[in-house]
Amino acid sequence: MKLRQFGFIATLTAAASIAGSGVHPQWPVRPVGATEVVSLDGLRNAEFGDTEEDLTRRGLLHTDEEACGPTLTGLGSVSPIFVDDRLVLLWLDDPMSTPEGISAGTPVADVRSAYPGANALPAPPGSHRFAGLLARDGDRAYLFLHDGVTVRKIIAGYADWARRLFDEGYGPC
Repeated sequence: MKLRQFGFIATLTAAASIAGSGVHPQWPVRPVGATEVVSLDGLRNAEFGDTEEDLTRRGLLHTDEEACGPTLTGLGSVSPIFVDDRLVLLWLDDPMSTPEGISAGTPVADVRSAYPGANALPAPPGSHRFAGLLARDGDRAYLFLHDGVTVRKIIAGYADWARRLFDEGYGPC
C-alpha cells in the first residue's frame, strides 16, 4: 500500500469516527416545527376530568422514575396535574401549543392578540415568579406565564384550578 493510499484511508476513518461521535438525540425525535395541540378539552386521548386509573388502564399514563410525578406516554413535554384522582390541568412545554399557535417562546403581544379577553395577572411583588395572562372560556382556561416579553410556560385546564395554581405558586413538581 502506498503512503498516499494509507493517508487517504486514515483520513476517511478519522472523519467517520468524528461524524459518529458526540451527543445523539433521544428517540423519537420530532421533526422541526412539529407541535402537539392542546385544546380546552385536553389532548387527543387525555381529556380534563379523566381519572388517573382510566388513563393508566388505557396506557396513557405512567410513572417515570426520572420525572417528578406521573407522565403522559409519549408526551414528555406535558406534566399532568390531578386533584381527587381527576385530571384538572396540563403543564405544557415546547413544542406544545394552543389551537391559535401560542407556545412557549411566543411574544406576549401575540397572546393578547389571540386572546383579547385574557385577564392580566401581575407577579406577586417581591417574588421571582412570572406574570400571567388568564384566557378563560367557561370553566376552562389557558394560563400563559410570561416574563413581560415572551411566554415561558402554558397551563391548560379548569379555570379555577389554573387561577389557584397562579395564586399559590404551585408547579408540577
